Amino acid sequence: MGRAGWRVWGRRVLLGVCGAVLAGSAALVAVRLGGWDDGTWLALAVVGLPYAAVAGVVALGVLLALRSWWPAALAGVLVAVQLLWLVPRLVPDGEGAPAADAPRLRVATSNAFKGRADAAELVRLVREQRVDVLAMEEFGPGAAERLDRAGIAEVLPYRELRPGRDTVLFSRLPLAPLDGAASQAARDEVAAEVVVGGRTVRLTAVHTYYPLGDAGRWAEDFDGLRAAVAGAGRNAVLLGDFNATLDHAPMRALLDTGLTDSHAELGRGVAPTWPQSSTSVPGLWPVIQIDHVLHGEALRAVSVAEHAVRGTDHRAVVAELAVTG
Repeated sequence: MGRAGWRVWGRRVLLGVCGAVLAGSAALVAVRLGGWDDGTWLALAVVGLPYAAVAGVVALGVLLALRSWWPAALAGVLVAVQLLWLVPRLVPDGEGAPAADAPRLRVATSNAFKGRADAAELVRLVREQRVDVLAMEEFGPGAAERLDRAGIAEVLPYRELRPGRDTVLFSRLPLAPLDGAASQAARDEVAAEVVVGGRTVRLTAVHTYYPLGDAGRWAEDFDGLRAAVAGAGRNAVLLGDFNATLDHAPMRALLDTGLTDSHAELGRGVAPTWPQSSTSVPGLWPVIQIDHVLHGEALRAVSVAEHAVRGTDHRAVVAELAVTG
């Protein structure tokens, strides 16, 4: 094959690859626009939307270089739509820092991977990050005893743990348990109130079912969360393993109740939290963000960061919130 033949063959290969990228990207855009992931297996594909946007930008550059104008125009439209969704998460909201005298609440969430998370590391994280409230998911048998031996009660003496649920709240501040619908938002949620600088904050430790296991049950958990915060979300903080990214329809519907995602608020809306390498499954690196700290309009995010904890496949998330209203 001569040089011209190789050039033609290479062009066809590049066009084919770009075509496959655009087809996949278009399908994901359609799913997100239609909300077709709500309660369906399509929820698994939606986690790839940020990566599809990056691939689309690369495909657009290649198509422009090949002077394939019509496919390039299609790529441009798809990229523009995806960036419209993605860019706001990468830019801080610009409202400025809250008042210096606004009371602060430092919260953290950690999925304990069925109780395998290293208790000593968790207690050290709480101490170093000056955490006021810790939510844990997949608490697992024996986890409470291991945390007690590691000294959790010395830094977070109050706890809300209910039999049959795999979430728990530990707190430096006294916890007032919430009964009824507020404490049964979804499958395993535990809810309580704390008083911060004379103002009440309503906390819910969240662990929704995972869509790979049962997408319908996953969507029902979000229905429960929305019902629990309806009319009572202004001073709410929901934190935990949502098994959802900001592109999933149920998560977007939950945010539409008036909640704000702390990561997106501070321009860190794609910071990944799962899957973290663990003792059971080594060699992993987080690629998607499914652990979140959401808050109502009476609070503002000041900082948010992710922390590796040995023994668990999720990165812990620590956020500082200012109570402004």
